[in-house]
Amino acid sequence: MLYGEESFLYASKQGGLTTLPAERKRSSFMQNSQSSSKRFLDIIGELQSLIKEQGIQYGDKLPSERHLAEQLQVSRTAVREALRSMELLGLIETRRGEGTFLSDFKKHQLVEVLSTFIMQQARSVQDVVETRMIHERAAITTVTENEELRALPVWKGMQVKLNEEEAVFLREDVIRETIIATENRLSLKIWFLLKQYSGVSFDVAIIAPEEIEVVGALLEEMMAGNTQQAIAYYAQWMNRVEGERREME
Repeated sequence: MLYGEESFLYASKQGGLTTLPAERKRSSFMQNSQSSSKRFLDIIGELQSLIKEQGIQYGDKLPSERHLAEQLQVSRTAVREALRSMELLGLIETRRGEGTFLSDFKKHQLVEVLSTFIMQQARSVQDVVETRMIHERAAITTVTENEELRALPVWKGMQVKLNEEEAVFLREDVIRETIIATENRLSLKIWFLLKQYSGVSFDVAIIAPEEIEVVGALLEEMMAGNTQQAIAYYAQWMNRVEGERREME
């Protein structure tokens, strides 16, 4: 099952809408985003080194988040995000009430391959961005061209949240829920990792009137089954998002 507790789609299937997390200020995010993808790479690499150094074998329990944060000298939030990415890829598994355990790295080498690629290739970030957008466009197309998927109540729920003055609606919510709707778990895993590496300002609220208008139009065209128009609004939206990323480089 693809639906998590923070999923709009999960809530819609249960007959309601989730309460979104507290708003993260755009200015604060902009200050911290420039090094976020590199820091993510560093933490993944340091976690892998730590696992090797401590002789942790497949099936062994990993140290706690607090302990890892102390050893790596980073925040627990940073460790949690890295662990979440590794879990999505099957590198580790979390057992409720027991802890986090190491899975077989030999079966899941996407993190290592992608990390090496990014650190060695000059235009790697742009390649990652373009690959991420391929997954996003494919998900939008799948939803728009499927009568059952475009009729899901999640899209109306998003429109309502988008236009509520006090609501917190993140950029990531739109894309994540669209991919979740396709029920392509592999695409969701790959997208989540690519998002971390691309350094895109997804983890901010949609608050600018012009952005609200574009995202609202995207959702409207998806529900209407107009693929070409939906993709056009998506491209317009991403031009804005990518422009912010380039300004921070």
